[in-house]
Amino acid sequence: MDSLQQRSSTVQEPPGAVPAYRPTPPPAWQPRTDPAPLLPDAEPLRVLGTDAAADADPALLLRLYAELIRGRRYNTQATALTKQGRLAVYPSTTGQEACEIAAALALEERDWLFPSYRDTLAAVARGLDPVQALTLLRGDWHTGYDPHEHRIAPLCTPLATQLPHAVGLAHAARLKGDDVVALAMVGDGGTSEGDFHEALNFAAVWKAPVVFFVQNNGFAISVPLAKQTAAPSLAHKAVGYGMPGRLVDGNDAVAVHQVLTEAVARARRGGGPTLVEAVTYRIDAHTNADDATRYRAAGEVETWRAHDPILLLERELTERGLLDEDTRSAAAEAAETMAADLRERMNADPVLDPMDLFSHVYAEQTAQLREQAAQLRAELDAEGEA
Repeated sequence: MDSLQQRSSTVQEPPGAVPAYRPTPPPAWQPRTDPAPLLPDAEPLRVLGTDAAADADPALLLRLYAELIRGRRYNTQATALTKQGRLAVYPSTTGQEACEIAAALALEERDWLFPSYRDTLAAVARGLDPVQALTLLRGDWHTGYDPHEHRIAPLCTPLATQLPHAVGLAHAARLKGDDVVALAMVGDGGTSEGDFHEALNFAAVWKAPVVFFVQNNGFAISVPLAKQTAAPSLAHKAVGYGMPGRLVDGNDAVAVHQVLTEAVARARRGGGPTLVEAVTYRIDAHTNADDATRYRAAGEVETWRAHDPILLLERELTERGLLDEDTRSAAAEAAETMAADLRERMNADPVLDPMDLFSHVYAEQTAQLREQAAQLRAELDAEGEA
């Protein structure tokens, strides 16, 4: 029996034959890093409603609260502007404001934010004029603000293309010796794009100072996450590229701020990139052009309303005696002032110059652009004379 087992587990060579070449993998096949420290926790990190909340800085809690109130009002006002025809489209972040605010507050002034088209609120929380943040969605300009002035890359409509840009900027900054971190925001749908995987791979190999922040709000328009990936979580995808993955409750503003701040600090001290997945929910439709009732139930939405980021933070502030009526009123009044200013300025018709089509395309216009510009100028002059 023993000899039979031996014969069945080995390759029998014919008498006199040259032994077959059976190579052993060289040492290069060994893992380059220990995967265990890179794995995310089994459950999203939470702070609010846990013992860890007692250590949260009161000043940070109050600032997060004021920004959340302003952010919610910004979302409702921008949505109303679409119904009035003042915006072509608006992708709301109602329900996931904690992610937007935390992303903005986790960065230093010298750092760069790389937003997607949905992340106008993050740009506003970082200090961008609310009207300028909506200029792209209004259809006036491709951007509407100076990216270098605000250290905010243009709002990116193509899915995930901002991620390689963030890696390139961060890698270049490190080569120049600049102490800069790039935080790139993307939705769960964007993780199915090739740009996502290419960006993570380059960032990890170069140890670029980048934080990839995935807002998993449940749906890529109408496609649920389960139809996009079979991974345990999106944060688990980090391990395949050699960077740590972090999983956080995206409606817990304090937890998101903590995780992103730690990831930014790690990147700044040379530790390389981190992939952070925030589990949140898009309460509103994908955009004003979407009918979300066709692919999700009202009960699901109501369940998430009970986990509203503002309610979670209000509960903590109230229990600690930090939220009184004066504080509530001040936050609400500031939000209304912002909304009123946004309404007034957005209701004014913009003065558009068709010749702007040729501005900011190249530093020096090509011969073809000069020809096209001259043709348009001639047509405009002819219309003016008529």
